[in-house]
Amino acid sequence: MNFELTQEQKMIKKMTQEFAKDELLPNVVKRDIEKIWPKEQIRKMADLGLLGMMVEPEWGGNGMDTISYAIAMEEISKVDASASVIMSVNNSLVCSIFQKYGNETQKEEYLKPLAKGHKLGCFSLSEPQSGSDASNMKTYAVQDGDEYVITGTKNWVTNGISSDIIMVFCVTEKNVGHKGISCFIVEKDLKGLSMGKPEEKLGIRSSDTCELYFDQVRVPKKSLVGDLGEGFKIALSTLDGGRIGIASQALGIAQASLENSISYSKDRVQFGKPIANNQAIQFKLADMRMEIEAARLLIYKAASEKDRKINFSSSASMAKVYASEVAMRASTQCVQIHGGYGYVKESGVERLMRDAKITQIYEGTSEIQRIVIARDLLK
Repeated sequence: MNFELTQEQKMIKKMTQEFAKDELLPNVVKRDIEKIWPKEQIRKMADLGLLGMMVEPEWGGNGMDTISYAIAMEEISKVDASASVIMSVNNSLVCSIFQKYGNETQKEEYLKPLAKGHKLGCFSLSEPQSGSDASNMKTYAVQDGDEYVITGTKNWVTNGISSDIIMVFCVTEKNVGHKGISCFIVEKDLKGLSMGKPEEKLGIRSSDTCELYFDQVRVPKKSLVGDLGEGFKIALSTLDGGRIGIASQALGIAQASLENSISYSKDRVQFGKPIANNQAIQFKLADMRMEIEAARLLIYKAASEKDRKINFSSSASMAKVYASEVAMRASTQCVQIHGGYGYVKESGVERLMRDAKITQIYEGTSEIQRIVIARDLLK
């Protein structure tokens, strides 16, 4: 087992570190406070190939492995978790569906512009009454000749406002549970589709999240992804990969918390010496480092299993639940180490704590991840 990064992976790490420092760090606090969507920064991320990292080159991507993607997600998230979740959704939840389940025509028409960043996608699964219980969705699609007519409401849609293409999951056959769910491509400009107001969120405030309303939205039959009734399988397998992305986002937040804590504790002098000289601070830093290293190894293990095309569902859940809880602990300790300075927005570190919380919730709560892990143990 080799724990050394490849030369390509090292290059990805260096490139994304420099991009985050030069392009994302300036005004990151302002974007968070004023909820400014990072339009110019996302365009530059697209130019670097960060929006279709794992997509095969023939479809406009870079054909990179999942560990490279995890490395890039960590580095972007260290500086701006809002930018990284935009990147994660497009890579993990949208491009991956087209690459695995899309036909040649769908890949040509949608995957290429998505991978190149010419268009942006969103993933529309959750509904007001069905969050973790996704199979209880009410949005439905009825066939009418050569079209499907979609009616219903989706919520918590990341990129819901800024996206061009929506992956929407609907009931196409009633009374058969998850076997009656299908996946459709919906273009944003279709008649009958409308957006709710941007959600007022605790964290990741410069990314957009909203409800989507489908009022008899007509899509052609060719918009069906995979087979009829295959949507729930598509959603779950896609979320497995998405959890590696969110785990990497959490890892970046945790790593930023540690680095900020080290820097501040060396500079902050109390009682005639840097607070880093106090064992109480040293123990906090040591605990943070141990947990971050463990989280990184769990993520790389899940990413490696995905690339080797073996079942990685449980590994992805372990990586996500652990990394997200590490991010919450590390960011909380970071604020504590900074004291009063850590509690004000200008410091930038309180944002880490606010951003960390969502990683325990979206793309499957920590409780759902534990169910996945337990089922794998007991099967």
